[in-house]
Amino acid sequence: MHNPLISVIIPCYNLGHLLQDALDSVFRQTYENTEIIVIDDGSTDDTKTVALRNTGVRYFYQHNQGPSAARNVGLQHFKGECVVFLDADDYLYDDALAINYSYLAKNEQLAFVSGSHDKVFVQSGDIVPVVKTVPAHHYLNLLKGNYIGMHAAVMYRRWVFDEFKFDSSIRGCEEYDLYLKIARKYLVLHHPHKIAAYRFHKKNSSHNIPLMLNTAIRVLESQEPHLRNSAEKSAYTEGLRNWKQYYVQELYANIQGNSKFSATDYYTLLKNLNGTASNSQMLSSVLITFTKHVIKKIPSGRVRKKLISLLPAEGTPPFGKVKLGDFHQSVPFSTQFGYDRGGPVDRYYIENFLSNESLSVRGRVLEIGDNSYTMFYGSDRITKSDILHVNDSNPHATIIGDISNAPHIPDNAFDCIILTQTLHLIYNFKDALHTCHRILKPGGTLLLTVPGITPIDHGEWEDVWYWSFTDKSMKRLMEETFPGSNAEVYPYGNVLTASAFLYGMGLPELSHTQLDFNDPHFQVTITVKATKAIPH
Repeated sequence: MHNPLISVIIPCYNLGHLLQDALDSVFRQTYENTEIIVIDDGSTDDTKTVALRNTGVRYFYQHNQGPSAARNVGLQHFKGECVVFLDADDYLYDDALAINYSYLAKNEQLAFVSGSHDKVFVQSGDIVPVVKTVPAHHYLNLLKGNYIGMHAAVMYRRWVFDEFKFDSSIRGCEEYDLYLKIARKYLVLHHPHKIAAYRFHKKNSSHNIPLMLNTAIRVLESQEPHLRNSAEKSAYTEGLRNWKQYYVQELYANIQGNSKFSATDYYTLLKNLNGTASNSQMLSSVLITFTKHVIKKIPSGRVRKKLISLLPAEGTPPFGKVKLGDFHQSVPFSTQFGYDRGGPVDRYYIENFLSNESLSVRGRVLEIGDNSYTMFYGSDRITKSDILHVNDSNPHATIIGDISNAPHIPDNAFDCIILTQTLHLIYNFKDALHTCHRILKPGGTLLLTVPGITPIDHGEWEDVWYWSFTDKSMKRLMEETFPGSNAEVYPYGNVLTASAFLYGMGLPELSHTQLDFNDPHFQVTITVKATKAIPH
């Protein structure tokens, strides 16, 4: 098999303390024919020392000009048939180059291939997978937003840079600008395999939200003269709306939780709020926060007292002025979890989780009750589908038994177990998790969802509805039952979706924007991905 040289270009500005992690991730690649180029963008730390202590690393220095200029310098020196750009504070997974090149090798027409990634939050230690499925119409989808999200997840062919370079006049979103230019003219591909880890820390340019929003809009607007048909124009309009809505939510969360906000943050937020009801509520909340901030800077006196008098009581809206509307009743709209109103709200979180982790649904898979999720998310990766049911009333069940006490199920049997919204119905739930660990093969994956804030069933499950969970309880449980697995546990929901779920509203009655906003204080659904450790 042809094994061409792949170049990895690493621009670095004062990130010498993280650079070795990036370099080591390239050294660990299962793909063996690589070169590493470090472009020092005017660093004043130990970047040069770190780079040159690694045998074979090619090092180049330039006075500080920004990451785009640094990448362009790398393009003047690279020798590979393909090229990857890895930021110095991020790192590649071991199979990254092999996976991306395998796609390019199958289709010589591809200009670049992109994969998925994990967001790694350095301070909290949280890891959030970002897995998108984009089977076709890549330019249209890029007009709607940057579905790639991380530059290191992209592998380009060399010939791309005979025509294109990074625009060094752009500070932020320069890779999005390049994706759009290439995808408008050439064939590209996106796959769901996770390629790299995107580390979030205090020095990230992505923390400068006004800069990122203004640059994203500028980059997208540069495409307007090139739009060729109504579909592209519609995608472009949707993209403008999506970028504004995304960064408005980011700014709002930042301002509400940060006492050291800037006037630029406020101006950008207010400028991009539109007239929707949810944004009107956001505007009111932001203005209150701003007023409180001003009050803290004013000495006691008449002006301070006047401003304080203008503030509503804590717990906006003011006491006695809450408009309950349709929620002004003591009974829910539905006692069927919203099935009679278009489907349950929690299914959105469950099915998004399974979609993001669909590559784990492979080989021999066990699901509880039925195998609908197995077949939908596993498709041609399934070699055998098993259904576990507590009794023989299910004619499709291949295994009968209680998963909390199932010695008849053999050890190390399954590549994947799907256990959605079931654990709360098992009194000895810890025993059920021990069984899952025992019957999974080493390297096998448990995909688990549990309820947090939820109504209790009015039907067949009412008498066995024992538990609700939180992300903290699930992390502790997984530490006890899946030793060495480093389980990924995430809560989903917010006060609106929790209230809607309790009242029995249907999923179609909420927008994606409302559903996608997560507040860990209102956990509707908790998801868990746990991989059984492989013995050394």
